[in-house]
Amino acid sequence: MKSGSNLEKVLQAGHFALTAELGPPMGPSDEEIKQKMEILRGNADAFNITDCQTAVVRLSSIAAAIMLVQGGMEPVMQMTTRDRNRIAIQADILGAAAFGIKNCLCIAGDHQKFSAAGKLKGHPGAKNVYDVDSIQLVGILKKMRDEGLMEGGDPLDVAPRLFIGAAWTPMAHPLEFRVTRLAKKVAAGADFIQTQGIYDVERFAEIMVEVRNLGLHEKTAILGGVIVPKSAGMLRYMDSSVAGVSVPKALIKRMSAAGEAAGKDKKQARRNQSKEGIKIAVELIEQLRETEGVRGVHLQAIEWERAIPRIVEPAGLLPRPHV
Repeated sequence: MKSGSNLEKVLQAGHFALTAELGPPMGPSDEEIKQKMEILRGNADAFNITDCQTAVVRLSSIAAAIMLVQGGMEPVMQMTTRDRNRIAIQADILGAAAFGIKNCLCIAGDHQKFSAAGKLKGHPGAKNVYDVDSIQLVGILKKMRDEGLMEGGDPLDVAPRLFIGAAWTPMAHPLEFRVTRLAKKVAAGADFIQTQGIYDVERFAEIMVEVRNLGLHEKTAILGGVIVPKSAGMLRYMDSSVAGVSVPKALIKRMSAAGEAAGKDKKQARRNQSKEGIKIAVELIEQLRETEGVRGVHLQAIEWERAIPRIVEPAGLLPRPHV
């Protein structure tokens, strides 16, 4: 075992893994974290703590991950290269490991221009760091764990036990480089992969043929991403504005029809679309489960954690395995 984390044990035992996202609040209170923990407890093998997603300032991923450890739940701490140089990254990794955090997802992070969206002013003028990229970050963590060395070569007193993850956007352009980029992350040392949200499972399945031909599915555990849709508007936005997300027109029409069935009752229209979004998420999970080479799913109900239990049970993902 590389880390002894629950997620690693579930995957090593051959179970279909399930991770779910927990978003920290825009403030220092721990009450929201605790409320979300109780909603999600028992509904996944590990829980992703986002690191200032969309470049909006939130409670730090490290602090929130520590709260989960202390509350008897397993976090997947996200670490972005957007905000830290290699010194800060390694210091944060050691600090997290000291508190028993064993899973880390290495990502570049959303560009700061995305922080000013909707009613938020954000920090679009902030300077990004990107001292290293996400592939290099995977390599740094592997070197710390396997060789007991810092990035520069200095020895660590104690090597951190880590299960190292990376993100993958299989349908981003240019498409011809997507599998190559996955291969680079695997070669760097990624133990597991969480993908961008997948709505076009048929297209994803075609890409997985190339992944299997290269044997990458045997070298890392690929967890397909499922972003729970709330409305037709959300699906249209994701299709047009989120890199690497392609939403079939049939799904958008289906969500629109669910809302239109309520007539002029806007509240009922929202409820109808929410219910339909949960049904779609269940179907996507079932389709991904049938895709050869996929060893789990990463479920993201953005700021809608209450939807998770309503999805995993009908998807046949409960109870979670004890290993």
